[in-house]
Amino acid sequence: MIGKKEGKMKTFRSLIRDLSPFQLILLGFAAVILLGMLLLMLPFSVQGPDHATWDEALFTSASAVCVTGLVVRDTALFWSPFGQAVILILIQIGGLGIAAAFSVLMLLAGGRMTLRQRSTLQEALSAPQLGGVVRFARLIVLTTLAAEGLGALLMLPSFCRLYGPSGIWMAVFHSVSAFCNAGFDVMGAQTGAFSSMTGVPGALILSVLMLLIIAGGIGFLTWEDLFTHGLRLSRYRIQSKVSLTAAAVLIVLPAAYFFFSDFSGLPAGERVLSSLFQAVTPRTAGFNSAEIGGMTQAGRAVIIVLMLIGGSSGSTAGGMKTSTAAVLAANTAAVFRRRRDLQLFGRRVEEQTVRQASTLVLLYPLLALTGALLLCAAEGLTFETCFFETVSAIGTVGLSLGITPALGIFSRLVLILLMFFGRVGGLTVLYAVGSRSLEVSRFPEEKIAVG
Repeated sequence: MIGKKEGKMKTFRSLIRDLSPFQLILLGFAAVILLGMLLLMLPFSVQGPDHATWDEALFTSASAVCVTGLVVRDTALFWSPFGQAVILILIQIGGLGIAAAFSVLMLLAGGRMTLRQRSTLQEALSAPQLGGVVRFARLIVLTTLAAEGLGALLMLPSFCRLYGPSGIWMAVFHSVSAFCNAGFDVMGAQTGAFSSMTGVPGALILSVLMLLIIAGGIGFLTWEDLFTHGLRLSRYRIQSKVSLTAAAVLIVLPAAYFFFSDFSGLPAGERVLSSLFQAVTPRTAGFNSAEIGGMTQAGRAVIIVLMLIGGSSGSTAGGMKTSTAAVLAANTAAVFRRRRDLQLFGRRVEEQTVRQASTLVLLYPLLALTGALLLCAAEGLTFETCFFETVSAIGTVGLSLGITPALGIFSRLVLILLMFFGRVGGLTVLYAVGSRSLEVSRFPEEKIAVG
């Protein structure tokens, strides 16, 4: 019997050893989602005599780990304090990344990381090199905890003044949710089910949430450059320069559009705040301070584009990533100028990066489109409504037109798969399921006309 057990252990270890870092990342996310589902199915995870069905628990766990924010039950009204705490822990793990969270636990336990574990951590964190990846993981954890703690302290007086002692939990929960770009909220008991931040008075809370969303979405490599070089932007990596530039453009331009269109009827101060918040939250936080269904079709189209783009690589945000959009924009400019090489900030971008960016730009809308068609067929809803929901899922955003709670099990599973794909990352999924062998032969070249 002992020999059989040892044989099974060796077989399991050999299977794990044969997995690529990308496959380990996929399995890690899936395992945490299943564990979260089991915890949320416990009787004391919900309020009152009701209980969570397996699909409700699975959807909520997947949404939390994938830091999306789509929900089938209002977080504050349905889940107990224990259930909310489980959701918050899942959000934190999903925001940090499975590999980073595992690494921190190992280091706290006094263990040493193998080369294979460091390689997996590098892929999970989008670290530029293997050397220093453990130090980079520590930086991520410390930056995350510091930002979330500061955000909670800044919002604490306002929440306590508005809602009493329960404001302490609300400040902590929303700070973690905002920095991790999760979009979960516990406002339902105060402002109504599925209300998000639409009923929250005062500008301070929304302003802090915006800053936390931006801080979590610009990427940890950018934070490392900030800590290392301060405001000497010329010394930043090209990755950081692209992240900061794209973030500024994707906040200012949409905010200006919303200011003159969807929020033109509001008072000046509220108009500015609502426009900025609505420009920030689709990439990819999921909070909303205005009813999405009440916005114009053009406004919702702008939100869909922002949800698809998402935040920066190596951040808590999802989506195709701002660097993907920047690379394709620079490639378009190079074609217009008839340049052989793609350039960004005085640096040449390798061809492989352009191919990866093109793949993602095709893959994300195509999967969202496929998911929307499946939802249309299963639920009998309009395509626009379903497409908004599937884009929100694959972009790990969490904004909704209100259809998610009423969806059937099949449609929920479609959204779960889209959320999983969006959080793990398109390239990670492709490399995990694709061939591990390198191409050693090349076919003859021939030109083909395009355009």
